[in-house]
Amino acid sequence: MARYYEPFRDMNRMMDAMLRQTPTSPAMPLDLYRDGDKYYAQMDLPGVDPKSIDIDVEDRTLTVRAERSEVEGEKVEWLTHERPVGTFARQLTLGYGVALDAIGAKYEDGVLTLTIPVAEEAKPRKIQVQHNTGDNKVIDQ
Repeated sequence: MARYYEPFRDMNRMMDAMLRQTPTSPAMPLDLYRDGDKYYAQMDLPGVDPKSIDIDVEDRTLTVRAERSEVEGEKVEWLTHERPVGTFARQLTLGYGVALDAIGAKYEDGVLTLTIPVAEEAKPRKIQVQHNTGDNKVIDQ
């Protein structure tokens, strides 16, 4: 029987486990997409108290912070403990074409959805070309 051997598999697993502990990585996975005149950022935050979610915008940097609390109890005996707890943060740098004053946020079913509209001045628009047809020429004899 032939076996496939990958020497770096265990090292990759260890690195993934270490990186998972950082506050900006998989503890707050992000999907970002545009639909029409709005951008949407969806972040998975299961088990987070909605009151702990804090969203700030400062100088084109949007910061989301949230906290997942440890399970309370005197006789808790962990059999496995894979879900990270504590305060998590994620930052997004926003471009100049978005309306910072119109950003909306909704938390539903463990998913935080940010709605970021495109600024009016950044929306494409048509510019009408005017031209003279020559019908208003005056001919003197």
